[in-house]
Amino acid sequence: MTRAARVIRFIEGYLCVPEGKDVGKPMVLADFQKKFLIDVFDNPHGTRRAILSMGRKGGKTALIAAILAAFVVGPEARQNAVLVSGALSREQASLVFRLCCLMIQQSPKIADLVRIVPSGKRIIGLPMNTEFRAMSAEAKTAMGASPLLIIGDEWGQVRGPQDDFIDSLLTSQGAHENPLQIIISTQAASDADWLSVQIDDALKSGDPKIVCHLYAAPEGCDLMDESAWKAANPALGLFRSEDDLREQMTQAQRMPSMENSARNLLLNQRVSTESPFVSPDVWKGCALSPKMDAVDGPVFAGLDLSARTDLTALVIVGKVDGVWQVQPHFWTPEQGIHDRSKRDRAPYAVWAAEGHLHTTAGATVDYEIVAQDMAAILAGLDVQAIAYDRWRIDLLKKELERVGCDLPLVPWGQGYKDMAPALDALEAELLNQRIAHGMHPVLTMCAANAVVTKDPTGARKLDKSRATGRIDGMQALAMAIGVAVAAGEEQGHAASEFCFV
Repeated sequence: MTRAARVIRFIEGYLCVPEGKDVGKPMVLADFQKKFLIDVFDNPHGTRRAILSMGRKGGKTALIAAILAAFVVGPEARQNAVLVSGALSREQASLVFRLCCLMIQQSPKIADLVRIVPSGKRIIGLPMNTEFRAMSAEAKTAMGASPLLIIGDEWGQVRGPQDDFIDSLLTSQGAHENPLQIIISTQAASDADWLSVQIDDALKSGDPKIVCHLYAAPEGCDLMDESAWKAANPALGLFRSEDDLREQMTQAQRMPSMENSARNLLLNQRVSTESPFVSPDVWKGCALSPKMDAVDGPVFAGLDLSARTDLTALVIVGKVDGVWQVQPHFWTPEQGIHDRSKRDRAPYAVWAAEGHLHTTAGATVDYEIVAQDMAAILAGLDVQAIAYDRWRIDLLKKELERVGCDLPLVPWGQGYKDMAPALDALEAELLNQRIAHGMHPVLTMCAANAVVTKDPTGARKLDKSRATGRIDGMQALAMAIGVAVAAGEEQGHAASEFCFV
């Protein structure tokens, strides 16, 4: 028998359904689960990492528990091996541990071959002295061992491209020649999140040691498209209730506030559960590389100083053939950049090395450097107006005067009064694909994080308190488009008065 065949035979011959209407009955794997196990365990190149991603309630946790049991007392058991399931919350870690215990305890063939330690969420396989540990990021448990197997449970919840808990797990397998990592999860919310980066790498790299099974509904599908349901939920009609899914999708169609959650959790699409100001599809539709060198007319800019330890953003816009060419610049302190990368879950150090982010010496943004850089960046451009928020602007003005740089600064608040028309204008340009931003990574991060809030009249502004990360670049872009449109309206109004006279 092949390795996968032995694992499948063990699961279906020795393990029982842990709960639900079929509790106590022998487990029967679905075809998609068998295919995943075959691709993982019978990979002729050897599998280092495997990813299975699909919608919620598709039996992901039960499959994790069954795989773990195969490594504890089944055909994959190895002498003194340590096995780990990693979850972001104690509750999720407890669920995996509980299901694995139930599967083993309900099987008279293997129940006496394990010792369960509930206080430490550990299961000891007595024949081979294997040890399974259910770990969570919340518990901050030190590894202290080199696990043969790591199973990532719902790692799609990780925001940003890096996570300390995951790093500590994945870097602890050095003692094994052929360690295995299996990640089973619903998709993350954005392309920049950890799981999305891993899935994209698996699909594009063609690495034979990576197995990736992605079940997701096509982008832009209708919520009530049953073919999309099946694409994201391979267990539909088996152990995933079609009636329950139909009810939830009907509610999501009726209540727009539920749509993003339904698309992410039920259709396994990369959609933030927080409604962003601009959707990923719309943002990607404006991904053409900007041609600032081709701008021969006036340019406008938005300036968001933010806090001294965060991002300062300057975004310049100018038109070429009716399309706004976008040139963003960002500054951050060099000292503490790695700590802020972890805090914001953004690779600031990498972006700085690639030239997408300016750094200033010290622990705070040096406005003297910002002023010098702005003078050099804007030299030779026909700058008509630079919209700025009033916070800390006096400090920057002093530095601009010191370097002899006279700029057309225009006050622009970030409340409803000024931001509502700016966001309306920016939204229209984005929807009509009259923006070219070139997917600048820092600006793209800000776009993914930006969410809006409304006042009773329906006016909108970007809400930093609800944002999932830094939005300074989007503030500056909205201000730049806003002041540009306002300048155009003023010129049009002046022209009409002249014609009337």
